[in-house]
Amino acid sequence: MIKPLMACLFSLTLLCSAWTHADDDDDQASKQQNSIEHAPVSLSSDIQKSSAIETIILKPTSHHAEFIAYGKVLNIQSLLALRHRYLLALTDQRSAQAKFKQSEQNTQRQQELYSSGVSSKRSLQEQQAQWQSNQAQVEASQYQNAAIMDEAQLLWGRELADWVTSNDHSKLDAFLSGRKKLIQVTLPTHQHLANTIRSIDIEASGNRTKAHKAEFVSAATHTDLVAQGESYFFQSNDKGLLPGMSISTWIPEQSTATTGVMIPKSALIWYMDQAIVYIKSTDTMFSRRVLNHYTPTVDGYFVPDTLSPNQQLVITGAQMLLSEELRGQIPKEDND
Repeated sequence: MIKPLMACLFSLTLLCSAWTHADDDDDQASKQQNSIEHAPVSLSSDIQKSSAIETIILKPTSHHAEFIAYGKVLNIQSLLALRHRYLLALTDQRSAQAKFKQSEQNTQRQQELYSSGVSSKRSLQEQQAQWQSNQAQVEASQYQNAAIMDEAQLLWGRELADWVTSNDHSKLDAFLSGRKKLIQVTLPTHQHLANTIRSIDIEASGNRTKAHKAEFVSAATHTDLVAQGESYFFQSNDKGLLPGMSISTWIPEQSTATTGVMIPKSALIWYMDQAIVYIKSTDTMFSRRVLNHYTPTVDGYFVPDTLSPNQQLVITGAQMLLSEELRGQIPKEDND
């Protein structure tokens, strides 16, 4: 009875030992495999030059988290119509003022003639009536101008209303010639535009990496019927925008900035569904870095971790380095 039991225990001990060694072998193989996958790539200076490998020194930067809002390129025909109405009313006002000034002088002269007995009282009264009529025309033209200014401010806000009534027509001329476009952006109901924001990024197709800057103009006096949030006017130099286009915008949140580094678009490549870059660690050695966190921006990608300032980043030639790294992983044939 004892012998079979001892034999069973001995067999179990051997089996457990085999499992332990197998696990150790698997762990060792896994470590070796990871070491091989991220093994540094060695290239001589001559090869680097012939392969056109370029690098930059990473610099520290900060980045605000963003939220997406949507907007529309406006047709400014009604704004220009207000401008033309104002200029016409201004011309009428100047004409009325000139007539009033002339009638005022005529009235004074008629008064002197009447006092000297040269002119009749009737002539004086007729001139006074003309003076009063011209004065009423001046007041009417002033009221008309004020009404146009009030309408412009009600529809477009104080800043754009000032453009309508300004003697400097260059601002509106830029929109009339197509050099600039006016955009209205409506924020989500739970978001707000920070007072410090003077520009945002916009793009018609929704591609963040192709976005252009739009400069802040003023708060809008009315909002979008769908979004129901705060609304603002911006101006853009993007020639690809046309009136009526819907656009996506990226707006910095009112939060603490995150520190990290900014990398060019050319530095990032893809391998096995992972975003990777290469760092030059020595004059001849390059190592791969996997980017788990990055944010597309107009200037490239903001990376909050993994990379550090003062590291030497490969911006041209990363694909060649990956090919060289993978080629080095191919097992060499045994000549025996």
